[in-house]
Amino acid sequence: MNDLKQLATEYFAIFSNKDLDSLADMFTDTAVLRDWTGSAEGKDAVLTANKNIFDSVDTITVTPLSLYEDGNTVAAEIEVLLNGVEKLLVVDVITFEGNKISSLRAYKG
Repeated sequence: MNDLKQLATEYFAIFSNKDLDSLADMFTDTAVLRDWTGSAEGKDAVLTANKNIFDSVDTITVTPLSLYEDGNTVAAEIEVLLNGVEKLLVVDVITFEGNKISSLRAYKG
């Protein structure tokens, strides 16, 4: 069995590095992304949504504060630091198929 908390932590590191190639390896072909600004369905659309986020900031740093695992899902309380100054507190609910992300739902708050 995969260590889903570790996979989630790897995802946050890859996201913080704005590494689209490695990010592509993290998602299933049918992945779904939903956050407070919209949604995307399918790996290509999810990667485009992430690229748009990356292009909108100089730096983005995701720090996991706590991770909770149940079945094939990880809920992560994270701190997102944009451009080194703007802090967002977010909860990501990440569902996995094997070692790939099939769904990521992000809630700001």
